[in-house]
Amino acid sequence: MSTKVERYDEAIALKSDGKDDEALAKLEALVKDEPDYALAHSALSVFYGKLDRLDEAVEHAGKVCELEPNDPFSFVAMSMTCQKAGKLSEAEEAMAKARQVEFAAQQAAQQARKEAEGEG
Repeated sequence: MSTKVERYDEAIALKSDGKDDEALAKLEALVKDEPDYALAHSALSVFYGKLDRLDEAVEHAGKVCELEPNDPFSFVAMSMTCQKAGKLSEAEEAMAKARQVEFAAQQAAQQARKEAEGEG
């Protein structure tokens, strides 16, 4: 059996070949088998967004945020997806969360530098 990365790559190759339905089916099967694979949820969010299946796009973007809570880009992508879906309050919340996560990462990096320099 293929690994999740191989299955993801196969889906992306299908998409690149213009086989959108097959790519979508492969990604849907992948997240069914590997529900914690954030990259596949992210791709599904993008694919669904392009198909104007916006509720599904938002659902998968939210799953990415759940799986990758320390990645500010996940929340930026969620915000953009919510905007496209007309869910403006959710979009604003996601963007605020992106800023919080980014700020926390900057603070942690600054603290790590201080500790490495013997100041912490």
